[in-house]
Amino acid sequence: MHDAITEELFRNAISAIGDEMVLTIYRTAYSGVLKNIMDYSAALCDGQGRLVAQGLSLPGHLCSIPVALQAVLKAYGDDVAEGDIFINNDPYDGGMHLPDIFIFKPLFAEGKVIAYAATICHHTDVGGRVPGSNASDSLEIYAEGLRIPPLKLYEKGRPNPTLFRMIERNVRLPGRVFGDIRSQLAACEIAARGMADLVGRYGADGVRSLMVAMMDYSERLTRQCLLELPDGEATFTDWIDDDQIDVGVPIPLVCTIRKRGDTMEVDWTGSAPQVKGSINNTLSYTAAMSFTAVKSVLSVNMPNNDGVFRPIKVIAPPGTITHGKLPAACAARGLTGFRGVDCAFGALAKLYPDRVFASSDGGNTGLTIGGYDKELNPFIYVDFISGAWGGRPWADGLDGNTCMFANMASFSVEVIEAENPLEVLDYEFVPDTGGAGKFRGGMSQRKTWRMLADEGVLQVRADRQTHRPYGLYGGGPGAPGLNVMNPGTASETKLHAKITMTLRKGEVFRHELPGAGAWGPALERDLALVARDLRDGLVTIEAAARDYGVVASGDPPAIDESATEVLRARLKAERPPLPDVAWEPAA
Repeated sequence: MHDAITEELFRNAISAIGDEMVLTIYRTAYSGVLKNIMDYSAALCDGQGRLVAQGLSLPGHLCSIPVALQAVLKAYGDDVAEGDIFINNDPYDGGMHLPDIFIFKPLFAEGKVIAYAATICHHTDVGGRVPGSNASDSLEIYAEGLRIPPLKLYEKGRPNPTLFRMIERNVRLPGRVFGDIRSQLAACEIAARGMADLVGRYGADGVRSLMVAMMDYSERLTRQCLLELPDGEATFTDWIDDDQIDVGVPIPLVCTIRKRGDTMEVDWTGSAPQVKGSINNTLSYTAAMSFTAVKSVLSVNMPNNDGVFRPIKVIAPPGTITHGKLPAACAARGLTGFRGVDCAFGALAKLYPDRVFASSDGGNTGLTIGGYDKELNPFIYVDFISGAWGGRPWADGLDGNTCMFANMASFSVEVIEAENPLEVLDYEFVPDTGGAGKFRGGMSQRKTWRMLADEGVLQVRADRQTHRPYGLYGGGPGAPGLNVMNPGTASETKLHAKITMTLRKGEVFRHELPGAGAWGPALERDLALVARDLRDGLVTIEAAARDYGVVASGDPPAIDESATEVLRARLKAERPPLPDVAWEPAA
């Protein structure tokens, strides 16, 4: 047993190692998807492969690291030596989707494995039929790129030349991929040095027992937080527009939350069978979206580790979109993961209305433009465009903020243009797109690109053109998403939410994210908040009158309070009664 002060010092020390691993990748990565968007995570696991400390990174990777590491341990058993480094990206052997490559380094003390350094990075390309390896319309895993089962990238300190050559010949940008792998290796080396310092301070047995204490601490906190919540059960259904293959066929996501005592169950039974398109989840990603949703309603932000998982049971029947079976395609599984968080929030909102915000924009949009220049040199631009949070029971949703499941950054326009044959024409908020409510949803963003190369493949993973982000407790839904080719010209064409197509020189593509849903009735919105949005250009004078019953005029707009009182009274009489439970979208 250790005293509370020692345990607290250890928790902060080992968590700092995780953060330093994250910063190492940020400072040394080659690709924009890592150094600009920050689509990666780092963590430390104990010798049994249990998550102990996760760095400042993505909630979406919350459960994937220990699942992938367990696949490595199952494959190699006791065949683990100092200098070994493992690699894995197989969604059907511990991974999530092929661009996410795991690197694990066993850390030794006194001749025995004491911990594992773990990193996961979204790589620019891992081969397959589409540049970026992230298309929504692949029909099976075999079309999506190079599957790497649990293997030794290094054995006793020596690189595996066969595996390195295999990777090099199967990816479009091997220099960038190997540069990012070296970034992961550097982060693992930072972890090795940090763990050596901890062993020097506490001893090997002391570190082992302190890691167990840290996980037990998180479990106690999680159970105590669950005890604070009322028991109950609620089910919510949300709908993905389609999978790009069966166009126009809605795909149900069904989440049932059961809370009993100090445990909670997140059950995805009733969700659609796995689909033809590549938006199928692996079980680890469904678990991560479930843990993220539950953790967000708990009163304490306990350390992310194995202890958090123990009181929360996740049910996802095999063969469904929440737990795909081989050979289901899963490159674009991020879409289902983001939407799964919103679906779980819908169920949680019925149980705990004062803790849950309305639907986000539906998660970030994934976009890739890739091709070859005149000398046949490849280029690949990967972007994840993050949007908005839904209205909260106490405040507006956030504008221009990443989905909480992603925690990604915005790609610098200057860097996009410097590294790719593209011109970014605009990147801005779209007025009147956030759901109208007492606390409005976050506003949509618009981004427009012009193609400068002769041609390339445009791939877009998006949704919410048909099934808009839901509002809660009288709040309105957010605006639908939009894809447009050559906007403002005679050839302007509206496109499907999910796209794989050729983009030619001079063509312009525009994407608008959905707006987020609102919380509470719009006619109850404080006039000062409407005035602020009018002043900031987020709400127009016309929408203020239509949605909020607010009469304004002038530049800058000024509110006529007397006329507003009259208009609001009329709209309250005309509008139908608002639901007192979560608004649930229909198919």
